[in-house]
Amino acid sequence: MKLKAAAEIGISANHIKLPNTATEADVLKCIASLNGDPAVHGFIVQLPLDSDKPINTEKITNAVAPEKDVDGLSSINAGKLSRGDLGDCFIPCTPKGCMELIKQTGIQVAGKRAVVVGRSKIVGAPMHDLLLWNHATVTTCHSKTSTLAEEVGKADILVVAAGKAEMVKGEWIKPGAIVIDCGINHVPDSTKASGKRVVGDVAYSTAKEKASYITPVPGGVGPMTVAMLMQSTVESAQRFLEKFQPGKWNIQYNQLTLKMPVPSDIEISQSYIPKPIDQVAREVGLLPDEVELYGQTKAKVHLSALKRLKTQPDGKYIVVTGITPTPLGEGKSTTTVGLVQALGAHLHQNVFACVRQPSQGPTFGIKGGAAGGGYCQVIPMEEFNLHLTGDIHAITAANNLVAAAVDARIFHELTQTDQALYNRLVPSDNGVRKFSDIQIRRLQKLGINKTDPMALTKEEVNLFVRLDIDPGTITWQRVLDTNDRFLRKITIGQSLTEKGFSRTAQFDITVSSEIMAVLALSDGLDDMKKRLGRMVVASNKKGEPVTTDDLGVTGALAVLMKDAVKPNLMQTLEGTPVFVHAGPFANIAHGNSSVLADKIALKLVGKDGFVVTEAGFGADIGMEKFFNIKCRYSGLRPHVVVLVATVRALKMHGGGPTVTAGVPLPKEYMEENLQLLAKGCSNLNKQIQNARMFGVPVVVAVNAFKTDTKAEMALVVQQAKEAGAFDAVVCTHWAEGGKGAVALAQAVQRASQTSSNFRFLYDVKLPVIDKIRIIAQQIYGARDIELLPEAQEKVALYTKQGFGNLPICMAKTHLSLSHDPEQKGAPTGFILPIRDIRASVGAGFLYPLVGTMSTMPGLPTRPCFYDIDLDPVSGAVNGLF
Repeated sequence: MKLKAAAEIGISANHIKLPNTATEADVLKCIASLNGDPAVHGFIVQLPLDSDKPINTEKITNAVAPEKDVDGLSSINAGKLSRGDLGDCFIPCTPKGCMELIKQTGIQVAGKRAVVVGRSKIVGAPMHDLLLWNHATVTTCHSKTSTLAEEVGKADILVVAAGKAEMVKGEWIKPGAIVIDCGINHVPDSTKASGKRVVGDVAYSTAKEKASYITPVPGGVGPMTVAMLMQSTVESAQRFLEKFQPGKWNIQYNQLTLKMPVPSDIEISQSYIPKPIDQVAREVGLLPDEVELYGQTKAKVHLSALKRLKTQPDGKYIVVTGITPTPLGEGKSTTTVGLVQALGAHLHQNVFACVRQPSQGPTFGIKGGAAGGGYCQVIPMEEFNLHLTGDIHAITAANNLVAAAVDARIFHELTQTDQALYNRLVPSDNGVRKFSDIQIRRLQKLGINKTDPMALTKEEVNLFVRLDIDPGTITWQRVLDTNDRFLRKITIGQSLTEKGFSRTAQFDITVSSEIMAVLALSDGLDDMKKRLGRMVVASNKKGEPVTTDDLGVTGALAVLMKDAVKPNLMQTLEGTPVFVHAGPFANIAHGNSSVLADKIALKLVGKDGFVVTEAGFGADIGMEKFFNIKCRYSGLRPHVVVLVATVRALKMHGGGPTVTAGVPLPKEYMEENLQLLAKGCSNLNKQIQNARMFGVPVVVAVNAFKTDTKAEMALVVQQAKEAGAFDAVVCTHWAEGGKGAVALAQAVQRASQTSSNFRFLYDVKLPVIDKIRIIAQQIYGARDIELLPEAQEKVALYTKQGFGNLPICMAKTHLSLSHDPEQKGAPTGFILPIRDIRASVGAGFLYPLVGTMSTMPGLPTRPCFYDIDLDPVSGAVNGLF
């Protein structure tokens, strides 16, 4: 009857039948599954439970999520009903139906005397509460009531649910009373084929003579119960849609207690208790089954969220970049966090920050962490900087599996015949040989359209088993997420078991792995798997590319990366949400957080919300790659560029003394010097020009330090506006949190409402050399480029191999617009030397090397780890910065 009614009104209904051997645990598991399924808006447990096993009915009914308990039987819904919270609970369907029938008579319930016969949890008790909160004077009677007839005779409204056939006699009923009979009983009747008939709890034939209204049995309360079940289900769906309406957030922000002087980053971070991360997830509209908790402060978000929200409009897309920095950095991460705290906690806009995950190497080396700073941090900073959810470790494992596969394959090909290799690559299992799916792909790539391992000719076997890797062309290195200078050049294969097949190799730091860039640029599991399979590890002796798919390792890589592809959810000090996902190098890779995090965030914030992401290094590097690589692959279009500038860095560009990490700043940076500052604004002007070249409005954020004077900051603001910035704003967010970035947030809001005529800098179909030249001349200010012989050979090789149409990812120093880190300001007229070109085919770009790029940092004389410690009593991490 319920399924039929649901079908008639367009509700999708299912009947889940468990066997009568089902245990309590089986039923609870089924309920848990339905609780977590966003496609299910309501469900009921049919009582009594018909099982051979002992089952606690109370435990079962209370296991149903209150928001899906359309039968209204859980203790939470019952408690709300008893307190009178009628608008915030589900009312059991039979009492709800009875109440609707009473109202249909036109009687005014308030002030009437009502009697309920029966006290069950399903009908009697909730009926009493429902009448009471509709302002009737209610008496509950039952089988033990000694004056039952007397009490019934007083009732203006009589509801009977005692479960006894014709228990209430007609002569008891007050003339003109409304009688609702909920009973279903069977009594003998020889006139019926079945030998019995259905009667209610009220003697209908005599009661109808005295009652003004009476429900028949059957056909009275029963259909109304079903109708109320349908109504409650619709109400549940409406509540769900209202609660999880994309872009409609109800978020709790944290109030900052500012201290002067500003304490250390770790001290600030640990002085604030983060909201439970599942609360943050609920606040931004994520469903329970879309969130995978990693403790109380971080979680992974399933890609199913993006699928659910695919029809929702995107919010405004903001990228934070900077002028050419000093070695100390100019506060892009701090500004990113400050901006989202201002937009969210102070201007009450939906806003997400999307930032990169930092490497652990620098955290223990010299640079420290990357969670922002001061009162603008992602918290807990120790979780952010150490391990997080293990994504970098997954990349380490996947990368090193590829490296092991490369050397193992070379070794086995050198020590075995074709047939021996074939027998091991396609082994016999009980006399049956079968190609794996990835081996079928390799055969197809070779033009061998056969699926029977016994059908290959000797020549085809040779082609199949011999990758014939040229060791001198191997570009794939092992990685480790630790700064270790002694791994920059190593010899592998020195064990006697490797039979003398050794070669020179190296370790890189994990975040420089192409797999990290693949993770950052993928837009889903399928896309990631394809990119992983396209990664080129070397060339064979014919000069053809050898890929991870050729090695047969693609599927295993996807398995290792299946969790890493999910963005990590955290929060800022002021309680705004943050996605921390992927952390590719900003020189040999594109230096931006993941496409997936941005896409999910843009859907969650809604069309009027904001997503703020950060591009690594200065605008000439991170921003250019954000536009030409990340936006090209993601299809996303930015609305505003926020360009971070500091008086300190601009003085350096004006000819100030060398700035060195760990060494006190010279006095030129501590005292007012407008002349030096004005000269250095050439770099600011060029970076504004670079951003505007892409057709996006620029807002300059002047990150104020305590040594900056008002005149210096005013000069930077003036210079920025004259150079074409939409606006320029002084920010004090490091010391004041979001409050210190409100003016910046308002400027970003205004800029986002202007038209953004975004365009790419170059067409990827242009020749490789032309694309490099366009970047060098238009972004860096070079007169021309010069390709050294090795780079010229690579241009020819990659063009021949079919990689010439990939975008360009310049690997250049971040300390100058030119290739020379000593050239400050905005140099022009120089020749940019291209030493070599390498390919990240899976990630999808070529990266020319301008000078020497270190991919494995070393430890300084006094690394950060001297100050890092663990309190064994509290478990607190100390010394991070």
